[in-house]
Amino acid sequence: MQNKLTLLLLLIATFTFAQIDGYWDKERATSKQVVVSARDRIVIPLEELPEGTTEVVYRITLLDENQQLSSSLVSILKAIPDPTGISQGSAGTIFLLSKITGNDECKYAIFTSKEKALEYKKDGKTEKACLYQNKPVNKDARRITIDGTTCFQNNAMWFGFESKNWLLNQKIILEVVPWVDATLSRGWNVAHKQELVNVINNLKIYKALNKKEAFSACYLESITTKYTYKEYKRLLGIEMKKESDALVETCIQKTGETAKLVNLIRDKASKAFEAGRYAEAISITQNEIIDANKAVAMDYFSLGDYYLLTKQFVKAEESYQKGLAIDPNEINLKLELAHVYLFTDRVSEAKEIHKTFKDYNVFPTVTWKQQVEHDFAEFKKYGLPSNNFKKILRILN
Repeated sequence: MQNKLTLLLLLIATFTFAQIDGYWDKERATSKQVVVSARDRIVIPLEELPEGTTEVVYRITLLDENQQLSSSLVSILKAIPDPTGISQGSAGTIFLLSKITGNDECKYAIFTSKEKALEYKKDGKTEKACLYQNKPVNKDARRITIDGTTCFQNNAMWFGFESKNWLLNQKIILEVVPWVDATLSRGWNVAHKQELVNVINNLKIYKALNKKEAFSACYLESITTKYTYKEYKRLLGIEMKKESDALVETCIQKTGETAKLVNLIRDKASKAFEAGRYAEAISITQNEIIDANKAVAMDYFSLGDYYLLTKQFVKAEESYQKGLAIDPNEINLKLELAHVYLFTDRVSEAKEIHKTFKDYNVFPTVTWKQQVEHDFAEFKKYGLPSNNFKKILRILN
């Protein structure tokens, strides 16, 4: 009893997974009835197989006048959950063949291009066919696996028929039902995924990452889940950039390398300021770091410097104070605050800071005095008032 129950569960699971992995696309199945003149050849194109087709099942039936098929190929395939059931000799295979057929017979061949099919129609040669039936039949049914076969190119197939009735016309029924892979139906085949991987590899942040594979997998999965390939390719440049920026943020968080992204933003702001794009540097720091809740004390240091060097002293002081609220012991912020006091005629307050920290190092190998001298030289380049510099240097000397 236990063994029977286990077998039943396995069968149910197999059927369920088959349904999830793909489906018989009855909406885009082909059913054509054609009449072939005596001793003539005819070509029938199938040019609109759906995206993600990995195999097709076709049935060919020749009927006498006024005969009707007992059941359509689509209705038969409903009982077979996936194409492997056909190739494995399941009971459903038997019913793929017509229960009613006529006495007429035909030969047929399948081609990968219109040109090859038309050549066949003209001369009857099958050398260029990917599959052919040279023994005349009155019925036939087969499964063709698209993946890796030469019978399928660019979502198109061409069937060619040759009548073996020397006197009368023939009625041929051609039915083709595609099996659509649920994943591939979204258009993300290997080549298209590689195209997206190349985009990922060219992102500025990518080279700085340690967990490149995890980041790429996250980005790839997010895009292919949200968009079909056709939808993705229809995105405007501005839409694609917005989507990419959001995904970079999400995937960086998942891989735990947010600091790498913030460093990239800091570098972008710094380069903008060095290039004279002061407003852009301020905007990047404010919007992409501070407003995004990614700031540390030294980000307020940078923003304050951008304001200070552009003579926006009130905003510079506000930035330095916010930085000190995060890290009250950050000595660089205290130095910058002393500079603001100097430029806003609060010399005595500036002197007090310098007297307190003149014997400190602002960096492991840079003394307070050395940094002040460097800063004063920089301020002169930006045209900041220098009349109080000597007062401060006397304290340091």
